[in-house]
Amino acid sequence: MTEILEVLLRVVGVLAAFLLLPLLVGQTEHKVMAHMQGRVGPMYAGGFHGFAQLVADGVKFAQKEDVLPARADRAVFRLAPAVALVPYLVALAFVPLAPGLVGVDVDAGLLVVLAVMGVGVLGALMGGWASGNKYALLGGLRTAAQLMAYELPFVLTAASVAMAAGTLSLPGIVEAWQPWWLLWQGLGAGVFFVAGLAELQRPPFDMPVADSEIIFGAFTEYTGLRFAFFLLAEYAGIVLLCALTAVLFLGGWHGPVEDALGWLWTLLKTLALAVLVIWLRVAYPRLREDQLQRLAWQWLVPLALVQLGLTGVVALA
Repeated sequence: MTEILEVLLRVVGVLAAFLLLPLLVGQTEHKVMAHMQGRVGPMYAGGFHGFAQLVADGVKFAQKEDVLPARADRAVFRLAPAVALVPYLVALAFVPLAPGLVGVDVDAGLLVVLAVMGVGVLGALMGGWASGNKYALLGGLRTAAQLMAYELPFVLTAASVAMAAGTLSLPGIVEAWQPWWLLWQGLGAGVFFVAGLAELQRPPFDMPVADSEIIFGAFTEYTGLRFAFFLLAEYAGIVLLCALTAVLFLGGWHGPVEDALGWLWTLLKTLALAVLVIWLRVAYPRLREDQLQRLAWQWLVPLALVQLGLTGVVALA
C-alpha cells in the first residue's frame, strides 16, 4: 500500500509540474517581452501587471473554431499535437529536482530523456505532412532537416557529461558534479543549450515557422485547442531543456547552501535559463536556412567533438 501511494504521489507531482511550469514560462515570456519591446497589451489584461493575460489566451483558443482541412490526413492531423506534447511529459518524469525527488529514477535516464525529446519534434513533421498544405509541408521538412542537424551536437555534449560523471543516471550525474565543471564543461553547455533551442524551433532558430515566408510552417492549418497544444508543447520543451541543462551542467540541486531546499536551486536555475531563452528571442533576428545548417555542421558539431575529446582526456587522466 505504501509503494502504491508513493507511485501515485510521484505521478501527481510530475503532472502538476507539467501543467504549471510551462504556463509559468508562458506568463514570464509575456512579461519579459512586454518590458523589453515596450508591448502595452500584455501589461493590462486583468488589471495588476496583466496577471490574467494567460487566462485571456486560453479563453481565446477555446472559443476558436476547430477547423479540419478538406485535404488533410484526418487521423495523423489529429494525432500530431499529442505526439508533440506527450513526450515532454514522459521526459519530465526522469528529471530530478532533489535527492530522491524524481518521478522515475532509472540507470539510463539520460538516454531515455534524449530519445523521448527527439520523438516530440516529430509532431511538427506529422502536422506539416498531414495538413494537405504546401506551406505546412515545407515547414515540416525544415523541421526534419533542423532535427537531423542539431540532434548530433545535442547528444554528443550530453554524452560528454555522462562520460565525466561515469553514469547515465541523471541523479548520479548531479551527485558527481563539481563546481569546476563550469570551466571544462562550459563549452559543451553552450553547444547543448544552443542545439536544444534549435530542436525546439525557438527564435532565432524558428525558420520552420517563418511567418514572413511560409505563414506559420507546419502549424498553418491548426486552430483552437489543437494549436494551443503545440504552443504548450513549445513551453514544455523550454522547461525540459532548461531543467536538463541545469541538471547536467549547473549542478542541479547543488547551491551555496545545500539543505532540504535543494529542489529550489534546481527550479531557480531552470527559471533563469528560461528567461535567457526569452531574451534570445527578443535580441536576435531569425537565421536563414543556410545559416542554420552552417552553424550546426561547421561549428556546433566540431565543438561538441572537441568537448568530447577533452572530457576523454580529463576523465582518463
